[in-house]
Amino acid sequence: MSSLTPAQQAMSDAFDQHVAAELAGDLESTMATMVGEPHVNHVPTLMGGVGYDGTRAFYENHLVGKFFPPDVEMIDVSRTIDANQIVDELVIRFTHTTEIEWMLPGVAPTGRRVEVAVVVIIKMADNKVVHEHIYWDQASVLVQLGLLEPANLPVSGVESARKVLDPKLPPRLL
Repeated sequence: MSSLTPAQQAMSDAFDQHVAAELAGDLESTMATMVGEPHVNHVPTLMGGVGYDGTRAFYENHLVGKFFPPDVEMIDVSRTIDANQIVDELVIRFTHTTEIEWMLPGVAPTGRRVEVAVVVIIKMADNKVVHEHIYWDQASVLVQLGLLEPANLPVSGVESARKVLDPKLPPRLL
């Protein structure tokens, strides 16, 4: 039984339609789920777009239809909804077999597996996306791809995503 109000459920459904359109590679349907002047910010890489034209160009050139390699798996961890905002926590798993410009701009495919915890903060108005602010631990991704050596650094690799999925895993001890 859902504890969401009808308005929250409608907002949640509208955002799910947005994500489905992105994953389906449907640029027009993706943009139709957004307000007239949206923005998207992938915080670790500063990739994204501002305004309708900037957001559309970002989606067209870097995200929609180019989202992830074919084996991508998205595992929902939690969703929190208030009157005009959604916060999604998820873990994304994939093999880096293609360039992922929004996450790893300029990084050629490594063939390595990645598991990363991601938080997406979505502002909504009238069941349309106003903005997406997307956060993840870029150091964890770079460690898993062999592009950052974790020795003597306070970073981890796949362990951080796995701890999100199983909070009973032991913490790192100094």
